[in-house]
Amino acid sequence: IPEDHLLLPPVQWNSGQQLWRKRIVGTRLGSVCGRRGVMADRIPEGWRECKLGDVVNIIPGFAFKSEHFGNEGIPVIKITDINPPYINVNDAMKVDLTYYDSEKLEKYKISKDDFVIAMTGATIGKIGRLNENITAIVNQRVAKIVPKKNTDKKFVYYSIHGEDFQTFVQNNIDSNSAQENISGTSISRYCILLPPFHEQRAIASVLGSLDDKIDLLNRENQTLEQTAETIFRQWFIEEANEEWEEGTIANMLDILPGFPFKSELFTELGKYCLITIKSVQDGRLDISKTDKINDIPSRMPNYCYLKLGDILLSLTGNVGRCCLVDVNNALLNQRVAKLFAKNSRDMAYTYIYFRMEKTKRLLEEMAKGTAQPNLSPVETLRIKMRIPPKSKLELFSSKSNPIIKRILCNKMQIRTLEKLRDTLLPKLMSGEVRVKL
Repeated sequence: IPEDHLLLPPVQWNSGQQLWRKRIVGTRLGSVCGRRGVMADRIPEGWRECKLGDVVNIIPGFAFKSEHFGNEGIPVIKITDINPPYINVNDAMKVDLTYYDSEKLEKYKISKDDFVIAMTGATIGKIGRLNENITAIVNQRVAKIVPKKNTDKKFVYYSIHGEDFQTFVQNNIDSNSAQENISGTSISRYCILLPPFHEQRAIASVLGSLDDKIDLLNRENQTLEQTAETIFRQWFIEEANEEWEEGTIANMLDILPGFPFKSELFTELGKYCLITIKSVQDGRLDISKTDKINDIPSRMPNYCYLKLGDILLSLTGNVGRCCLVDVNNALLNQRVAKLFAKNSRDMAYTYIYFRMEKTKRLLEEMAKGTAQPNLSPVETLRIKMRIPPKSKLELFSSKSNPIIKRILCNKMQIRTLEKLRDTLLPKLMSGEVRVKL
């Protein structure tokens, strides 16, 4: 971030590098247009209140025919491909545009840094930005946002990035029939404050610099995990020896189930966050909507007080999801398990084994249940495997444990940056904090 932007308390990387030291100009502001932060008579000089539709075009996607989807062509962005804050194109279906008038489809195409909004379903209102250097095309019930003249694209993205916009969407649902829907017209009525163009760009630059660092750390983690998995595959799958001892997963680790906390203890502002099924994502711990409690029940096992670096596994619903704990004051709720290596040396071995797609598919096949799948810890421990010799495990540990620890360190830095960004965002968007130009 340029040296002449903001003066904030310094943020330290693990390398000791200082993120910034800038200048804040602050004023206390109230509320306008149903948004927190600014009173109508305190709008910063040069700024103006406007509707989203005044500064952007909202373009709902195209209704492609299902028979034209396949593995060849241009990626089609559906609601399921929006994984905030990004668009996931890796699993996106593709469409052959030779069946359509290419000129008419141009307005539905998106490229790097373009963003879209989900207009339908349980995840209505979620926003994703394309951070890959490719071209994709938007499907129906997904809206592309195109800024008009003198409007910065990234500024608009951050203007609708917070809780205010999500609340607005929930309060302006157009249809609740089979599933919730919101129209482009309704989205266009959302109110924002618009500073002069040069200040829009400066604000977007500050927030974008934080997101760029977050993205860089996430990409580094992907590379690190792929490296550890490559070593694992080579040593323990491709080079597995029939002379290795036959055993089960129980020889390597314990699966410790979570505690059934009583719902009457739940609160929004408690000291401890409860890690539930919805918290455990593939390789990521999501605490954005966790319940909290203030007091730990006396009957709760000590292992349910989670520590940094603990490994979690989902046992119900989307079974087989595995992630690391990267927050403090977290408690293990029922239907989530803690994977505890019997030898601390095997922490990386345990994590990589359960993060592999092959393991996840096996666990999904083992899960039972009619309403929703349930995975039995007892049956999981019975999975047969060949136990690698101690020398092999020790060598893998020496190479891979530092990799997993670096991943954990990066995850903790990401949380710090996300908290800083989310604290700054409403203040910058309301004018409470000004960027020195």
